[in-house]
Amino acid sequence: MNCRGQLIVISGPSGAGKGTVCSALLEKNDFWISVSATTRSPRNAEINGIDYFFISKDEFKEKITSKDFLEYAEVYGNYYGTPKSEVLKVLDSGQDVILEIDIQGALNVKMAYPSGLFIFILPPSMEELRNRITNRGSETPESLMTRFTSAHKEISFVSKYDYAVVNDTVDNACNKIQSIVIAERCRVDRMNGDFLKEEISNE
Repeated sequence: MNCRGQLIVISGPSGAGKGTVCSALLEKNDFWISVSATTRSPRNAEINGIDYFFISKDEFKEKITSKDFLEYAEVYGNYYGTPKSEVLKVLDSGQDVILEIDIQGALNVKMAYPSGLFIFILPPSMEELRNRITNRGSETPESLMTRFTSAHKEISFVSKYDYAVVNDTVDNACNKIQSIVIAERCRVDRMNGDFLKEEISNE
C-alpha cells in the first residue's frame, strides 16, 4: 500500500525542549524535517540552511506575496515560515515530514492541512521550564519574563492539538511520539481503501 506521508507538526512553549526531541527523532526514524525560514539572527552555532534559512524581512515579505509558505507567523518581533513546495513534494513521495514550529504557525497549518498529526510538547513543570530558559544564557531578565509569561499563554492551546507529550526525558518523549506515529499509520481512514482494492484486484 502506497500511502501518502504523514505530516507531523510538533510545537510547544519556548524551553519545552521540542528542538532536542525532534533531533533525537531524526536519529531514530526515517523522517524528513522541514527547515523554516526566519528573519531573526542566528543563535550560537546555528547554521544557515540547516537550522533555519536566515533571510531579511524584505525577502520574507516577498515570499509571503508569492505564497511560498505553507504557514508563517510573527513571533517576538521576527517572522518564521515553512517553505511549502518541498514539504508537499516529500509527503507525495510517501515519506513522513516533521514540522517543528511555533503554536501560531501550527494552528495555521491545521486550518490548511487538517489531516496532519499535531503533537504538543510539555515541560515536566513550570519550574523546570523556567530553569531551561534561564540555562540558555541568552536571555536578559526582561526577555526571560516575556518568554515565561508567553509560555503560560501558549500552554493553554494544548487542547487544539491531537496529542500532548511531557518531555521529562528526551528518550521517553521520543518513544511516546514514535508510538503515536505508528498508531496513526494504522488508522483505517489513512489506508484509503488500498488494502480492499488490492484484495479485489487479486480475485
